[in-house]
Amino acid sequence: MTAFSLVYSLHVLAALVWVGGMFFAWIVLRPAAVKALEGPARLKLWVEVFQGFFRWIWGAVILLPVSGVVMLNLHFTGFEHAPRYVQVMMGLYLVMTALFIRIQALMLPELRNAVQAQDWSAGASVLGRIRRVVGINLLVGLVVVAIAAVRPTF
Repeated sequence: MTAFSLVYSLHVLAALVWVGGMFFAWIVLRPAAVKALEGPARLKLWVEVFQGFFRWIWGAVILLPVSGVVMLNLHFTGFEHAPRYVQVMMGLYLVMTALFIRIQALMLPELRNAVQAQDWSAGASVLGRIRRVVGINLLVGLVVVAIAAVRPTF
C-alpha cells in the first residue's frame, strides 16, 4: 500500500462517516424515532445521538483537511497545481464545517437546555431547526461526494 492510498482511504472513510451518518440520521433514524417515540423521549434520544455522533464528526473535521493537504502534496504537488474540483471540494468542506459548528456550538446547547428544563415545545422547535441545518449539510456533503466520484475537469 502506498502512502497516497493509505491517506486517500482515511480521507474517504472520514467523509463516509460524516455524510453517511447524516444520511442515516435524516433518512432512517428520524422517521423511526417519530413513529416509535413520544416527543419527550424523542428529544432525549436526539440529545444523546448528537453527542455521540458529533465526537465522530470532530474526527472527520480534523482528518479531512489533514489528509486532503497530504494528498494535494503527494498527487498535485501543492495547492497551486490542484484542479478546480479539488478547490470546490475544499470550499464545500468549509461550508459543511461551519454548519456543523453552528449546530454543535449554538443549537445543541439550546436543545440540551430545553430538554433539561422539560420545555418540550422549545426542544421540538430547536430540533426542527437542527434538522433543517443537517438537511442542508447532507445536501452539501452529497454534492462533495458526487464531485469526488465524477472528478470533473472544470
